[in-house]
Amino acid sequence: MLSAAFPADAGLPTDVVSYGPDIANETALRLIGQVTGKRVLELGAGAGHNAVALARQGAHTIVVDPSHRRLERLRALCDEEEIRVEAHQSDLAELAFVRADTVDVVVSVFALASAVDLDRVFRQVHRVLRTEAPFVFSLPHPALVLTRGGSYFDDLPRSWQTGDASGEEIPRTISDVFTGLVRANFRVDALLEPEPRAAPRSQFWVDAMSRAPATLVVRARKEGF
Repeated sequence: MLSAAFPADAGLPTDVVSYGPDIANETALRLIGQVTGKRVLELGAGAGHNAVALARQGAHTIVVDPSHRRLERLRALCDEEEIRVEAHQSDLAELAFVRADTVDVVVSVFALASAVDLDRVFRQVHRVLRTEAPFVFSLPHPALVLTRGGSYFDDLPRSWQTGDASGEEIPRTISDVFTGLVRANFRVDALLEPEPRAAPRSQFWVDAMSRAPATLVVRARKEGF
């Protein structure tokens, strides 16, 4: 599954935020904007590429991930790139160590696919963000399952294993995601289903991606206090 391997095994660049396989990155989508001098929280470390990219652009980058292995991988990449980030091993919904209204941007790439209580994650993100600050994240697009004969409405967890890691991806419809954000007092101002970019294709490419979007990219802004 894409959420199991991307971005951990994608060999991503360390100078720009990537949102999913074979689609445009932040250079084209411009969802995060300027991060110099800002506090940026990333939920899910992947292999550390996005955290390094954000720190390289001048952000104070904070990364939360429940996996010790992924955080070690992040630290190794930071040492290699001579970049400093703040890393915490924690469930994605356990953000008590971050003070309310102190974060300028929250980013997450595919990690929320494994969140058991996504609504709780949304509430915690709302608490730590400053008002009107963006929450930008991507998820495996639920429509892709239709090209494999599955049901769009199937909400049973799907097990995955890659290398020495394993877990579950929890399918959610677009309306599930949108409703959860609204209930947590976010305003969605970008909902993208990017078409695949031109060849060459990545190792994650499957023909189904030419018939249905593989990645859902969302930007929501905190409303209220």
